[in-house]
Amino acid sequence: MAGIAAGISSSGVLLRARESGSNGASLVQYSGLRPSANMPIASTRPSASWLISTRAPKCRIIKAHASTISAPTRETDPKKRVVITGMGLVSVFGNDIDTFYNKLLEGESGISLIDRFDASNFSVRFAGQIRDFSSKGYIDGKNDRRLDDSWRYCLVGGKRALEDANLGTEVLEKMDRTKIGVLVGTGMGGLTAFSTGVEALIQKGYKKITPFFIPYSITNMGSALLAIDNGLMGPNYSISTACATANYCFFSAANHIRKGEAEIMVAGGTEAAVMPTGVAGFIACRALSQRNGEPQGASRPWDKDRDGFVMGEGAGVLIMESLESAMKRGAKIYAEYLGGAITCDAHHMTDPRSDGLGVSSCIKKSLEDAGVSPEEVNYVNAHATSTLAGDLAEVNAIKKVFKDTSEIKMNGTKSMIGHGLGAAGGLEAIATIKAINTGWLHPTINQNNLEPDVTIDTVPNVKKKHEVNVAISNSFGFGGHNSVVVFAPFTP
Repeated sequence: MAGIAAGISSSGVLLRARESGSNGASLVQYSGLRPSANMPIASTRPSASWLISTRAPKCRIIKAHASTISAPTRETDPKKRVVITGMGLVSVFGNDIDTFYNKLLEGESGISLIDRFDASNFSVRFAGQIRDFSSKGYIDGKNDRRLDDSWRYCLVGGKRALEDANLGTEVLEKMDRTKIGVLVGTGMGGLTAFSTGVEALIQKGYKKITPFFIPYSITNMGSALLAIDNGLMGPNYSISTACATANYCFFSAANHIRKGEAEIMVAGGTEAAVMPTGVAGFIACRALSQRNGEPQGASRPWDKDRDGFVMGEGAGVLIMESLESAMKRGAKIYAEYLGGAITCDAHHMTDPRSDGLGVSSCIKKSLEDAGVSPEEVNYVNAHATSTLAGDLAEVNAIKKVFKDTSEIKMNGTKSMIGHGLGAAGGLEAIATIKAINTGWLHPTINQNNLEPDVTIDTVPNVKKKHEVNVAISNSFGFGGHNSVVVFAPFTP
């Protein structure tokens, strides 16, 4: 049960054990996703003009409700200011950052019928499945055949991020790599490696289990392999907080830099759960949309007709670096990480708090950590999984923090790529940074019948021009794990 719960988003599923019939098995009631039912639990690189903001720093006096207030003080020490100097991903739209974001701007759906395995007997037969993935140039053939897809995605996304930051092998060899760490988490770990090992045990006996069974199943192996391949000797571990994972990694990585324990951190999330055990597990939880006849229209955040999330996969990795280090080596700067926060609902294993306190307090704490007033925020990349309870709980929390939402735009990346679970926050952080760089927000697609309580502009169906002042990116996970990170254009 813990393994399943670790990989699901904060969807608003309500699980309540009830006494069952003569066999003693417990039954579970689900609400929030669909009506309750009892059932058994079973690179082309962007041009430099996009990267370093040349605008003069804005005056930080914010007008709000006919009064003038001063914003909190932001970090000024270049050793503690954290900037983004590289990005890498593996996604349903490929491995190139610009292609990924252009597809999002076009409102293109990456959701399709599953063909990686025979899903014809599954009640859900579609996902954001990655096709034509190639690790050529990043992983040698022998290891590539052995690795779980989650680690393949991690290695390719991580190495592409390092390349993008001009931290290739030759450059790294001349640096103090004890000051470069890796923190790439995952919600589910090496799920295919684990499932294959268990199958071998049951069908053939323990002697047929591969020696790679444990190493390629445990959640820390992505960070470890990325460090081993690049000789990165700084802080190295993984975090697994379900779908909040990547944001937790960004938050912790930034704090390593702020405390002087690292100058550069490779941080993000990876996931590869579009496989029989993963899909079947989420079906058992009644967490997924069942629109098999309309897969591209299945993920519809905030729409009245939403019926669950769509599974996705991939990896999203950022190079987070102290401003001092970035300036010394003349690095490109995409954006600045201003701060973040993590909290727990302390309420229920899967159901979000109805009062939204856990989420709203997380947003408030992230702004305090960032030195940002609520009035400065004008873009929210929302968690927006397309679940009945989760979507509205997030909106209600946002309204509590931002009393005036008239200037805020809010969108849902998952509407096009599905829910990447532990990788979701990584992919969405990249989308947020691209919005900052380009001045364009991607749409939330499948917005046909918006919930009346959603009064914030969700950028429905068509991209929108919008100069981002300060952005937050939200990620929440089963267990009540809440995480929010804050990004802004970089100004010297």
